[in-house]
Amino acid sequence: MGKGSVMIIGVGGVGKVTAQKCHQVPEIFSKIVLANRTVAKCETIKELIGSPSIITEQVDANNTSEVIDLIKKHEPEIIINTAMPYQNLTIMDACLETGVHYLDTANYEGPDLLTFSYSWQWDYHKRFKEKGIMALLGCGFDPGVTNIFIAYMKKHMFDRMDNVDIMDCNGGSHGHPFATNFNTEINIREITQKGKYWGDGKWIETDSLALSKIFDFPQVGARKIYLMFHEEMESLVKYFPEVKSMRFWMTFSEEYLTHLRVLENIGLTNIKPVKYEGVDIVPLQFLDHILPAPANLGERTKGKTCIGCLIDGEKDGKPRKSFLYNVCNHEEAFKEVGSQAISYTAGVPPMIGAKLMMEGKWMEDGVFCCEQLDPDPFMDDLNKHGLPWQAIDGDWPILDAEQNTAAAVS
Repeated sequence: MGKGSVMIIGVGGVGKVTAQKCHQVPEIFSKIVLANRTVAKCETIKELIGSPSIITEQVDANNTSEVIDLIKKHEPEIIINTAMPYQNLTIMDACLETGVHYLDTANYEGPDLLTFSYSWQWDYHKRFKEKGIMALLGCGFDPGVTNIFIAYMKKHMFDRMDNVDIMDCNGGSHGHPFATNFNTEINIREITQKGKYWGDGKWIETDSLALSKIFDFPQVGARKIYLMFHEEMESLVKYFPEVKSMRFWMTFSEEYLTHLRVLENIGLTNIKPVKYEGVDIVPLQFLDHILPAPANLGERTKGKTCIGCLIDGEKDGKPRKSFLYNVCNHEEAFKEVGSQAISYTAGVPPMIGAKLMMEGKWMEDGVFCCEQLDPDPFMDDLNKHGLPWQAIDGDWPILDAEQNTAAAVS
C-alpha cells in the first residue's frame, strides 16, 4: 500500500471514530486497513463508511508475529493503535521489525498489574531512533489534547507556569443505572487506583477519589470533580519541570460512585482470577461483558463534555490565570459518526496526530509524547476536524476549594 496508507488496530468505540475521521481526509489517508480480533466489527465499520478504500482483517494484537505478518501484507505507512493498552508493546515490537511508524492513545499497562506508566515505552526510544521511525504516545484527548493544550499555553500564553489543573467533565447522561463511557476494564482499573498528584517536587499519594471540589464548566455547569492520577501528568512534569503543582480531576455522579463502591465491595472489580466451575474467570473482565458496551451508548447519550486545562503563572511580568478547553456535544457526535462524545473526543486526535506525522509536520525519529512537538498545527486541526477550543482568563469558573473525603498520604 505504501504512501498514504494507514492501519488501525482495534476498532472499539475510539477506533470506530478514528476510522471515519481518517476517511474524511482522503488526500492524506488514501487506504485504510481495519484490523481487530473480531473481524465482524471491522466489517460493520466498513459498511457504515461505505468505501472501497477500506480493507478489513483479523488479527490478535497480543501476537507480535501476527501483527508483523499483517503489516508485511499491507505495507502501511503508519499504525494507529486504538486497541487495549496491554497490547502497546507487542504492536511497537511489530513496528520496529517492519520499519513502520506507530501511534497510540494511552500508555502501556500490564494486564496483571494495577499500574500504568510510559516507562516501558520510553525504553523503546533508542531502538526507534536507530530504525529511523517514530512512535507518538498518548495521542487521544487526555492524554493527548490536554498535553497539547499545555504546550500551547506555555508557548503563547505563559512565560512561566506554576500550577496546572487538568479537568475532565462528562456532563452527559445515557440513562443506564451504571455504565462506563470508555472501555469498562480500563476505566474501572484507573478509577479504583490510588490518587496521585505532583507538588513540592514530588508525587503525593491519596486514597482513591479522596479529594474533590466543585468546578463550573462552560456550557455544562457546576459539577463535582475528583482527584485521580492520570498518565499525562507523568510526561508533563518531565517536560515542564518548572510546574510547581499538577493535578488531574474527573467528574463522577453520586449514582456512578455508589454502584462502583458496591462492585468493589463484592469483588467484581478484582483483576485476579477466581475459579468458577473449574474455569478461571477474572471478575473485572466478567463485569466488562455484562455491562452496556461503551460503543453502544451513543444513541442514548445526551448532553456535553468539557475537558480543559486551568493554569496560573506569569506572562510579561504579570500574574495570569487561564482555562483552555473543548466542549463536545454527545448528540452532534452521534449524528456525525454514530458514537457518543467520549469516543469522539478520543477518536479524532489520533487521526490528527497521524495526519501531522504523514505530512512531515510532526516527524522525528524515536519515541515522543505530544507535548514535545509544536502544538500549533495540532491546535489548528482541532478546529478544522470537530474539536474546537476556547480560552478564558480570570478566576472563573472555580466555585470552592478542595474537600477531603479521605486521608491523603505523602
